[in-house]
Amino acid sequence: MAGPATVDDYLAGFDGDTRARLDQMRAAIRAAAPDAVESIAYGMPAYKLDKKPLVYFAGYAGHVGFYATPNGHEAFAEEFSAFKQGKGSVQFPHTAPLPLDLVRRVVEFRIGAIRG
Repeated sequence: MAGPATVDDYLAGFDGDTRARLDQMRAAIRAAAPDAVESIAYGMPAYKLDKKPLVYFAGYAGHVGFYATPNGHEAFAEEFSAFKQGKGSVQFPHTAPLPLDLVRRVVEFRIGAIRG
């Protein structure tokens, strides 16, 4: 079975608070990177800038996953340390407000890394 073809399709698979949190992530990323191209990669919403990966996010039962590529995670390691992390990911639990300012700053950092 094929996965979602668009971010709208992906988001349609969620409802309630999880959907609202995913919508907030999408809005924060798009506001920080209005030139980024939105797509689906690795089965999740993905953003590219100048054809280079910017950030990704995904919804899960207990958290929103955020993927800022290796240099994004390295640059924000101290702030991400407050959250559970996986290889190349940080998990924002549904039990706490999304750190949208942190997401914005990470996106802006990644833009700077891409455009130098």
